[in-house]
This record gives sequence, C-alpha cells and structure tokens, in this order.
Amino acid sequence: MAITATQPVTIDELIRTHGPGLLNYTTRLLNGDRPAAEDVVQETWVRAWKHLEQLAEQKGSVRGWLLRVAHNIAMDQHRARRARPAEVGWSDLDTMRIAAPNNPEREVEERILVENLLQRLSEQHRKTIIEVYFADHTANGAASVLGVPVGTIKSRVFHALRTMRSEAVATGLAA
Repeated sequence: MAITATQPVTIDELIRTHGPGLLNYTTRLLNGDRPAAEDVVQETWVRAWKHLEQLAEQKGSVRGWLLRVAHNIAMDQHRARRARPAEVGWSDLDTMRIAAPNNPEREVEERILVENLLQRLSEQHRKTIIEVYFADHTANGAASVLGVPVGTIKSRVFHALRTMRSEAVATGLAA
C-alpha cells in the first residue's frame, strides 16, 4: 500500500509499508546480527513517530529518511561500542573466586598482590588508582581531590591498569 499525500501518515502505515525492508537493510548493515538490527529498527520507529508530521512523500522520500535514520543509529551504536573498553569473558579463575567468596587466605594473597603491583606504579598513577578504586571516587571526584582534569584521571587509570596487568603477567602472578 503506497502512502498518499491526501491521507495522514500513521506509524502503523509506516511499519506495514517499510518495516520488512528496513529490517532487512539493518540486518545487512549489522553483518547479520538480527537482535541488534531489531534494536536499531525499534529506535528508528520511535524517531519516525516523533517526526510523523515531516514524513510525507511530497517532503522527500520517506523510505530514504527511514534508511538514513537507521544507518545513523547503527553507526552511533558502533562508535559507542568502540569507545568503551573491550568486554571480556569470565575465566575459570574468576568462576572459582566467585564460588569461594569467603576465603580469608585468598583475600590476604590478593591484597598483598595488589599492594605489590601498586608499588610498581609511578606516584601519580598510584594516587589515581587509590582515589578511583579504594576511595571509590568517580573520575570527577578523583579529579577534584587530585586537582587535575577528568581526562587526566581517565588516562592515568587506563595506563596504570595496563601497567599493573603487564607487571602481573611478567612476574608470573597472573595469566
């Protein structure tokens, strides 16, 4: 059914007319990830619903508008995932730690390990890690306490954790 200029456009008409094509497009755009494509399409419908008055063929291609909005949403989600640290899966070691949470010996060993790794950091990185992880401050809170910009805190945390991780691997304390 073609949407005509004489009848008002409803979201139901848009979904019926353009839904299957939009889902196929976003699924291809997202390399076959159907659940992610459905999320993009859902967000596209929300935006279309908010702009129904603008969606008329005499104002431009409705299908083109929907495809562009879906493309932009997919790209925004892709950029957001790239900006976040990589997600890591659970290791067997993590599972064992969760299974035995009340192990005082393990807690002492881990505390000594963390203290040793903290000593290998520069003073600036050590203070930053202490503020963020032990004093439980946000990046803004740690920046306020340490008197540096928020971006500096984020950078120091990133580099400090990377250093601690590599030191733990180099000394055989972690895999």
